[in-house]
Amino acid sequence: MTAKEVFELRKQGRTEAAYTAARQLYAADKSPYASSAMFWTAFDMFKFCIDEGRIEEANKIFMALERLLPNVPDHDDWVKKAFERCGQLLKKKHTRKAGYDEISEHSQMGIWGEEVAAEYLQDQGYIILERDWHSDHRDIDIIARQDEVVVFVEVKTRRNTDFGSPERAVDWKKRRNLRYAINHYMSYQKIDSPTRFDIITVVGTLGTPHPTVNHLEDIDIMK
Repeated sequence: MTAKEVFELRKQGRTEAAYTAARQLYAADKSPYASSAMFWTAFDMFKFCIDEGRIEEANKIFMALERLLPNVPDHDDWVKKAFERCGQLLKKKHTRKAGYDEISEHSQMGIWGEEVAAEYLQDQGYIILERDWHSDHRDIDIIARQDEVVVFVEVKTRRNTDFGSPERAVDWKKRRNLRYAINHYMSYQKIDSPTRFDIITVVGTLGTPHPTVNHLEDIDIMK
């Protein structure tokens, strides 16, 4: 699908379809036009998540919008103003929601953990293909490539291990959802390369300079 076709889906009001198509396009094409399609469909999806009360997902999209900013053409400051509007909406939604501080900190911990995991993988020589890839309401935190192997990564972040290791949170229901999302991604991208599923655990407090990172490779998610 081209950026023009993505914008056509957006014009038709097909928010989720346009967002999914833009993510798949952007995985292979980082040109300014593809980046613009990614930004504006993510902007639409952000507002949709806000309206639906999906605050944690909105948080993640907001962080993705911030990463996109340097690559998106912005001749009339429309992109900057749209991003600022997202920040205002997110702040307003948080202040209206009971227990905001707890929810906000939980969301920030998850986002921080994924950033740590992505940096770790890049330091190990992996190429990041996708971040927070969605298939319906199922998601894959990181999709990376190591040589010819496509690696699907679930990231679990905890302050400590008092309640068990973070990888134990990848229960049978989560594994089922991951299988669905991975199969969808492989089918759509027509992947015939070797694949594997990894879990990366990040233990530490938000912003810790040296969190503990544990990389568990080739996990069987068929169990």
